[in-house]
Amino acid sequence: MDFHCPYCGGSRLEHLRNCPKVYSITKQKQFNEKAKQDFFGAAPNVFIGKFGYPDVNVGILSSEDISKDADKPKEWATSKYDIPKIVDIRSSLINSRFKANIKNFDEKFLDITKEVSMAEKPVDLEVHLDKRPNYSIRLDRDITPYGPSVKLEKAKITENPKISTQVEKTVSQDDMKATEGLSYLYSKGYDEHFLTKLISVGNLGLRENRKLVPTRWSITAVDDTLGKDLLKEIKGFKEYEYVAHFGGYLGNYYLILFFPEIWSYELFETYVGNTENFDPGVVETSTDHEGYAGRKDYASNTVGGYYAARLGILEHLKEKKRQSSVLALRFITDEYYMALGVWVVREATRASLRNKPISFSSKELMIKYSESIIKKKFGFDASGLINRSVLLNSMKHQSKLNRYIV
Repeated sequence: MDFHCPYCGGSRLEHLRNCPKVYSITKQKQFNEKAKQDFFGAAPNVFIGKFGYPDVNVGILSSEDISKDADKPKEWATSKYDIPKIVDIRSSLINSRFKANIKNFDEKFLDITKEVSMAEKPVDLEVHLDKRPNYSIRLDRDITPYGPSVKLEKAKITENPKISTQVEKTVSQDDMKATEGLSYLYSKGYDEHFLTKLISVGNLGLRENRKLVPTRWSITAVDDTLGKDLLKEIKGFKEYEYVAHFGGYLGNYYLILFFPEIWSYELFETYVGNTENFDPGVVETSTDHEGYAGRKDYASNTVGGYYAARLGILEHLKEKKRQSSVLALRFITDEYYMALGVWVVREATRASLRNKPISFSSKELMIKYSESIIKKKFGFDASGLINRSVLLNSMKHQSKLNRYIV
């Protein structure tokens, strides 16, 4: 008799490897047997909550047996880590939390969070919690997972953190705007994940403006700031060609279409579920867009994913030294059965753009290809998305200036 798990739909072998229910039970037992109220460990990151704002929970993410890749989303994507592996390395991180006002930097544990946010490697520390932690895992579409949250009683750094001169110098300049600090460090090779830590704990910006920023807000702020900075340069480049990229990561697939036009951007996010049993009558789609001048309001439909995907696309255009109108189509399948954070969107976009491009001689041929591959991969008729596209309709009805130049 065939076995199909009600949670993951897999066979017996797939079920044992991937099922979130089975995984949770197994991991919980292992974690609880080893968990301690007091431990010497290392902290790779911090977490700032949003509830109760402006009095928020501040957490130091740490573990006694920390994995060397516990806080490296780019490495997870490059090495193609699967969901169970990512959840495994992240669920061991204990969120040792305390309360703080966003503008009160006198709280005794905030100095530790600042050091952790600036360090290039996990910071060694001694932790005393108010109780022994029990296994739990925080999953969120915006936030990278972490383990149980427990109130922090005492904490002490036991070894000098390794902080680069560039970071220390930028943090110490409290007459420099946060956007300037982000741009400078990004140009020196610090990625968006590292920069989010600095913004979250108020380590960047003018002295009077520095404050704690909830992590989920910091992620989008960094993606948006870096994207806008890249756009200033990209708008001076020549226009690209008709080019398409397809690929993805962890069940998040992107078809990214480049058009030889000035900058504009549109994102569609579509949940297609199980592609083998896809019901075209039940489709969830969200979309947001911007023209050459950008957006004045928040992308409230596709939220953080809008800015994360845009950053990956803009990085690609800078590398090509081209500008373009870009239509990005995201398809979310049931392969993505656990929410792991907005970094998945960013890395799935980058993975798609690393794949070999397909070039076309016309917009019509590229659109035809798009509809064909979407139908083949997901059993989904994309003509509805194409017809709804603000970007494509704008191209159809707006005349280009060079049309009138002989």
